[in-house]
Amino acid sequence: MLKGKILLICGSLNQTTMMHKISEHLTDYDCYFTPYYADGFIRILSFTSLLNFSLLGGQFRKRTIRYLVENNLKIDFEGVENNYDLVFTCSDLIVPKNIRKKRVILVQEGMTDPENIFYYIVKMLRLPRWLASTSTTGLSHAYEKFCVASEGYKELFIRKGVDPSKIEVTGIPNFDNCSEYLVNDFPYKNFVLVATSDARETYKYENRKKFIRKAVKIAKGKQLIFKLHPNEKVERAAKEIKKYAPGAVVYSSGNTEHMIAKCDILITRFSSVVYVGLALGKEVFSEFNINDLKKLMPIQNGGASALNISKVAKKLLSEKTVTRVSMEIKKPRFDFFEKYKLKRRLAEPKSNLPN
Repeated sequence: MLKGKILLICGSLNQTTMMHKISEHLTDYDCYFTPYYADGFIRILSFTSLLNFSLLGGQFRKRTIRYLVENNLKIDFEGVENNYDLVFTCSDLIVPKNIRKKRVILVQEGMTDPENIFYYIVKMLRLPRWLASTSTTGLSHAYEKFCVASEGYKELFIRKGVDPSKIEVTGIPNFDNCSEYLVNDFPYKNFVLVATSDARETYKYENRKKFIRKAVKIAKGKQLIFKLHPNEKVERAAKEIKKYAPGAVVYSSGNTEHMIAKCDILITRFSSVVYVGLALGKEVFSEFNINDLKKLMPIQNGGASALNISKVAKKLLSEKTVTRVSMEIKKPRFDFFEKYKLKRRLAEPKSNLPN
């Protein structure tokens, strides 16, 4: 007999495959999967095309559903069909209401965004965390355990305000066994690989012309290969590359890790694949300081991270008492109608007011 039910909230294909790997070590539990989802106004917007750039819609959602179907995984959209004993998620930028009283394990997906001005504004004014993107990962505090990639990341999250007692250094699937990518059939070798980002598609600034020219300069005549982000507008990106890096090869799909394994130099901006390059000893260029990235490097444990995370889950489920989840305190929202009704009541004669 199965011991209980677990919901695994997916998102990007990377997050989805991570969740699948974790579930493979939880076969004594009834596991269900769902694409990433939200509540309220954001949920309504997710049904339009306005959020197609995000995990809530567009290609991210389509790829997740396709993967779940192709791998015969049980789907429970938005986790409404069952009462779950445990919930996994790779992002706490949005914490749906129906999991806030559940036991939740947050799993680090990969690299987090830099702490820019939006990060500090969101923290200071207690605005919705998604406004600062993944730089605010972990700051919902709406989980009992947070499984992270390395001791370096543990220190980073503690500095940001995460409770140290909630953090477990387990390693993270997809980044914990990079040597497995060395044997592959990608046709090129000894080239310069440029892994682009979807910054423009997610309404962030990027000077793509400058970035391409920087890549050409670094390559010094070596073959350039551009691997586009899955969320990018392919036609626009390909046109820019053709103009500023003539002779470069452009891939809009394919296994990025296999490409990294065959390249000599890897150029990125804020992509988690930089860790694959570092793990494989490649010369790496990034917007982040390389020495800082080396400190944050996900531990290489031969692919044991999913097992490690499943052990955290089993231990948590074995505990009889449920630790109360400390939700982030938010300021009350301004409610026009409530204030209007209160104003009307206060304007009434005192004899009409309730005792």
